[in-house]
Amino acid sequence: MDLEEFLEEWHNSSPTVLVHTSGSTGQPKPMWVEKKRMEASARITCDFLGLKPGDTALLCMSLDYIAGKMMVVRAQTCGLRLVAEKPTGCPSWNGKIDFAAMVPMQVYNLLKTEEGRKRLRSVRHLIIGGGAIDDALAQELKTFPHAVWSTYGMTETLSHIALRRLNGADASEWYTPLEGVGIAQTGEGCLAIDAPAVHEGTLVTNDIVELRGSQFRILGRKDNVVCSGGIKIQIEEVERLLRPHLGAAFVVTKRKDEKFGEALVLLTEDTQLDAQRSVCQQVLPKYWQPRYYQYVEQIPMTETGKPARKEAERLAALAKEI
Repeated sequence: MDLEEFLEEWHNSSPTVLVHTSGSTGQPKPMWVEKKRMEASARITCDFLGLKPGDTALLCMSLDYIAGKMMVVRAQTCGLRLVAEKPTGCPSWNGKIDFAAMVPMQVYNLLKTEEGRKRLRSVRHLIIGGGAIDDALAQELKTFPHAVWSTYGMTETLSHIALRRLNGADASEWYTPLEGVGIAQTGEGCLAIDAPAVHEGTLVTNDIVELRGSQFRILGRKDNVVCSGGIKIQIEEVERLLRPHLGAAFVVTKRKDEKFGEALVLLTEDTQLDAQRSVCQQVLPKYWQPRYYQYVEQIPMTETGKPARKEAERLAALAKEI
């Protein structure tokens, strides 16, 4: 979908807009969402960030998904001046930008060049979502002169419902919900969201969290818990420990195992599997170490830059025990 098509859909007589989920845990699913709720979400974000009519907003994400659509809706609802660029892995734009939303891959690519770094550092409010921000990327952003935020949200919440600062004196690993958003924890440790302006009823997520007052931090997803030999292992925690030590792209997944029930698998773009195993043995606790390793030409990713977990599990069936 291009900008003209979306604007036509936004301004037609229908009270709803068609969006699709990202597909990180399966096939993307269509959803019809109310325009009035999208407008409410737009106002909440702009109020939180102090954005005013006439401020510039960069659209550099696909309009096939909620993140791109919401950038347009914020501009339409709050009087922002939209600067639209073709969605690419390394955005480019001219002039002053007050507000931009990107996925981690786009930020990572921009940081590779002096010009890209300069562009990023000039953005007054940069929000990053759609995937995990690893320690190395977070470290790169710490010295940025303007506000850089990590977002928490999903298609069902019409983009983000909470933000955390990645730089400055207020940098934190804890997310602060936006105005009108309440949070709780289920008996299984998952985040429950009450955000009546953007979603009807309580939304129970698959994200395992820790709460601290009105704030929360993400530990991982419920469906990314591996039960191996009676020990529960959070895939995201294993990946977090490995990121500083593995140079090639990788993802941790799981497969059925006759002895342990389930076992961890490391999919990697590095052909030196013995070396990968050696790193895992040095870095990870014994019971968190992958039992299987598999080289793949390319780690499976969704269109929004997240690991494609279901496809990774399919590939893991081919992995070898070494």
